[in-house]
Amino acid sequence: MKLFWFLALINLLVGGMVGMERTVVPLLAQQVFGLEKGLALGGFVLSFGLTKAFFNLFAGALADRIGRKGVLLLGWALGVPVPLLLILAPSWDLVVAANLLLGVNQALAWSMTVNMMVDLVPPHRRGVAAGVNEFAGYLGVSLLALLTGVVAEAKGLCPAPFYLGLGVALLGLALSLGVRETHRPLAPPKLRLVRGIGVASLLGMATNFKDGLAWLSLPLLLSGRGLGPAEIGLVAGLYPLVWAGGQLLFGPLSDRQGRAPLITGGMAVQGLGLVLLALPLGLGGALFAAFLLGLGTSMAYPTLIAWVADRTPQAERATALGLYRFFRDGGYVLGALLAGVGSGELSWAMGGAGAGLLLLAWATRGGALWERPKAP
Repeated sequence: MKLFWFLALINLLVGGMVGMERTVVPLLAQQVFGLEKGLALGGFVLSFGLTKAFFNLFAGALADRIGRKGVLLLGWALGVPVPLLLILAPSWDLVVAANLLLGVNQALAWSMTVNMMVDLVPPHRRGVAAGVNEFAGYLGVSLLALLTGVVAEAKGLCPAPFYLGLGVALLGLALSLGVRETHRPLAPPKLRLVRGIGVASLLGMATNFKDGLAWLSLPLLLSGRGLGPAEIGLVAGLYPLVWAGGQLLFGPLSDRQGRAPLITGGMAVQGLGLVLLALPLGLGGALFAAFLLGLGTSMAYPTLIAWVADRTPQAERATALGLYRFFRDGGYVLGALLAGVGSGELSWAMGGAGAGLLLLAWATRGGALWERPKAP
């Protein structure tokens, strides 16, 4: 089990690569590059979401054919330039380009850590594996979102916060060199669509739609309400922190109590969090809303991964998870589009998205959509 926990540590660093942007980059767009609204403002999340979604397919299919470790190392090699580009960026276009690489890094590296950790556990512990993996990753998101906010308050928005990201990237690459392979395919499976994961993909997409919207909108919304970078970093950090910690509870709970109630309940709690963020609340109200966002996401996120893993054999599990993650992470694109187009009315965008998640939770209540035969 040493390798299991070593992979969790590596995924904490993978998450940290996203966390370095959560607080600082939206404020850079507004205060340094003068972007107040429109698709240009959301370009960095759009570029991230598009490449992450597409390369999830590539990562899963490739891992089922050549193994996991090589894909993990490739992900880190492509992640190291990201903070360097952000440090040197003379224009917003280079920030968007950096996020293309960040999307590839997340798709390849995070996909491989979750696949390797699922490889290492028996079927009845897949919820635990997904929960620990996602806990570690979003703990990294939270820590870097908080730390970069503190550094930005003291040293400015650029370049100091991104030096943390450079250290994370170099350490992640170094540690990944010591990982052993967890799956050596004997015969590559045929490339095909994996049936029976459509509902999970839809709910995963809705979850990351919410996250793409919150990623771009939270700093701008709270800045407009008079909060400073450190306070915004506290809110932006609390959301993934609760998301991370809750997965240690809800991943194992889904192994014992079933997947469906946690998935639909998690969608409802996320929707409620967005609705609260739409209200003109101060720091305390924003922190409570961020707590609800993190709690609801922690209920659904690892449980959806475990549900997909339950229903696919090991020979094509990485392909199935890659397909699910393709649709799930496509939600970032939709969220960024809504935030960019509706950036003049972010409160209305938040409230409408929250109502949509509540409706989706109601439509999938009861669990009948989830009860399908499990794979060995």
